[in-house]
Amino acid sequence: MQCSWKAVLLLALASIAIQYTAIRTFTARSFHSCPIPNPVNCSLSQDTDAAERLCDESPTFSYNLSRKTHVLILATTRSGSSFVGQLFNQHFDVFYLFEPLYHVQYTLIPKLTQSKSTTDRRVMLGASRDLLRSLYDCDLYFLENYIKPQPVNHTTDRLFRRGASKALCSPPVCESLGAIDLHLEEGDCVKKCGTLNLTLATESCREHGHVAIKTVRVPEVSDLRALVEDPRLNLKVIQLVRDPRGILASRSETFRDTYRLWRIWDGTGRKPYNLDVTQLTTVCEDFWNSVSTGLNRPPWLKGKYMLVRYEDLARNPMKKTEEIYDFLGIPMDSNVERWIQNNTRGDRSSSKHKYGTVRNSAATAEKWRFRLSYEIVAFTQHACQHVLAQLGYRTAASEEELKNLSISLVEERDFLPFS
Repeated sequence: MQCSWKAVLLLALASIAIQYTAIRTFTARSFHSCPIPNPVNCSLSQDTDAAERLCDESPTFSYNLSRKTHVLILATTRSGSSFVGQLFNQHFDVFYLFEPLYHVQYTLIPKLTQSKSTTDRRVMLGASRDLLRSLYDCDLYFLENYIKPQPVNHTTDRLFRRGASKALCSPPVCESLGAIDLHLEEGDCVKKCGTLNLTLATESCREHGHVAIKTVRVPEVSDLRALVEDPRLNLKVIQLVRDPRGILASRSETFRDTYRLWRIWDGTGRKPYNLDVTQLTTVCEDFWNSVSTGLNRPPWLKGKYMLVRYEDLARNPMKKTEEIYDFLGIPMDSNVERWIQNNTRGDRSSSKHKYGTVRNSAATAEKWRFRLSYEIVAFTQHACQHVLAQLGYRTAASEEELKNLSISLVEERDFLPFS
């Protein structure tokens, strides 16, 4: 049957309307699609109704029209990342989250804990990037897919280290605090504020001018390329590095069971035959690969990457923090300055907590020289010789040189941001 010209016109108009609706839907929806994949097997969740319900209840967000600055502190365990995180946590206009990727790791850990396959790494990094993208968009509901047990009515008491974020322990997220509670300890925050309301946390995030996230669960800056190039974000990466000898000493003291064989070697002078040297070499390989990418200055990292040595920050915390904020284009406020003054001249009793940030920062950076035997130091220098040279860390040729603090093992280097 022949179609009339009116029918053809109606069909064309309907087609245009459908395309317009699709475009509007895409640009107005949150960064993730619904229903979401099950994080454990990466297939669609069998409870598709629940997944769709979660997305329906989540608010939708538009593109990053406000041009918030999104900051990622890229670090490894015991490199000083908690200290650096506080430099953002104290800023009145920064919404700071401490290790949200913890929840991704421990949801996937039954399958990934012992596996180092490329496929499993991609699964972990893919899930991490999706979560980071949503958090930078102030969509904290996306966290619910990884928090166990799953939050009820968008409330939970299981967010990892919730008390390490001032924004999650302040109004409007926590209304029960008074003026006396302005400098609340991390543990007291959870006690006084009760369960975390993710709806209020989302509102707080959107009210702040910038979002900063710390993670030790992304190995290299190249793993973040998709986020750096995403035009919906304004992501800038602060890569924090530390002398691998200092990292090893700190981990051996903090994670005593995991690093038991290193401690046996240090105490007896005999290297265990089954020592897991990858606990050291993986750090050095990740540093080498990531820093090489950053220092090679690829176009996609232009204006987006800054390399910071922990030792430089420890020796001159105010100056280095000012440089970091200059790179980000964010004014450094008086809260940050006051925190630095109060937290970089601590005594021995002030750093008892393994994740504490009150310390004599300059002394802490050098403490490893008296914690490790020279035999372990020499082993580390050989295993990590390339990255030590790359980052400007000198080797100690003898035990006497190692213990002599008048001999600096950190070269003067000026790692200028890639602008």
